[in-house]
Amino acid sequence: MTTLTRRVLLAGAALLATATAHAETWPQRPVTIVVPQAAGNSPDVLCRIIADKLSRSFGQQFVVENRPGAANVVGTQSVARAAPDGYTFLFATSASLVTNPYTFKNLSYDPVKDFTPVAMVAKSHHVLLVNKDVKATTLPELIALEKAAPGSLSLAVDGPRNISGLIAQSINKQAGTKFVLVPYNTISNAVQDSITGRTQVTIQSASVVEPFIKEGSLRPIAVAGTRRISSLPDVPAISETLKSVDLQGWFMVLAPANTPSDIVQKLSSEIARVLKEPDVQERAPTLGFEVDPGEAVTPVGAKKFLEAELASTGKVIRELGIEPQ
Repeated sequence: MTTLTRRVLLAGAALLATATAHAETWPQRPVTIVVPQAAGNSPDVLCRIIADKLSRSFGQQFVVENRPGAANVVGTQSVARAAPDGYTFLFATSASLVTNPYTFKNLSYDPVKDFTPVAMVAKSHHVLLVNKDVKATTLPELIALEKAAPGSLSLAVDGPRNISGLIAQSINKQAGTKFVLVPYNTISNAVQDSITGRTQVTIQSASVVEPFIKEGSLRPIAVAGTRRISSLPDVPAISETLKSVDLQGWFMVLAPANTPSDIVQKLSSEIARVLKEPDVQERAPTLGFEVDPGEAVTPVGAKKFLEAELASTGKVIRELGIEPQ
């Protein structure tokens, strides 16, 4: 063995020992989880549930920091540029990872190269709803109502290039309707205008509109995706009427690229355990979340899931003819 080879082997062993020791003692101080949306939105609600559990598990505070702005870009970019030391993570939305790469010409981060997936956490089902005064109780009835007076119904979304906007455009394309998309900067304003009748239809996360459904101010018509959800078992899936509309939101925890793999694995394993706790399993569906990610809760599974979603979402966006801006 040459002197050079011996030095290389010793250096490699030292790095491995350092990484292992780091993971064994991590975390030694508070950990920040960045949510690239405003407080109170569905990803924020779920992240805080998980962060509270992680704080108890590790004996260190997991602090949720909201950094909204520019369609999730501000918060996502901040984590891409953070030190890969295991003290900053991203609670990413599907929009930040698989929509933005196709809708921004010069995106300031790469969803694959700049991050290490930790764990797929949950899916967030979107719901198509109408104002209580709209004379439609099913998606076919709503489509017929719109076609009777094309362009007469306004549909509130959180942006034409976000999940709700893509679902709305897919409905228009597949059903031949002309719902007028009205983009909102804040979800609360979109919901409020739909309740008052300024807009007649909206697409929102189930976790956001659940109280308004209960009080009767918004009526659920259909759920995005391929199947019904446990929190709204009597509401048909959009795919029961329009077979090609299959879009949904989801949330994933990621670390900056080059974060020590042992730390990534340690956090992933604990998130997987937290998601199985009875109170999380019981509460999540009432908020509109599905917290059974299967293999995607592991770093390897999350990476595969992300790559598959990038491909499928890109296909949808291309079929809709949406050009990056």
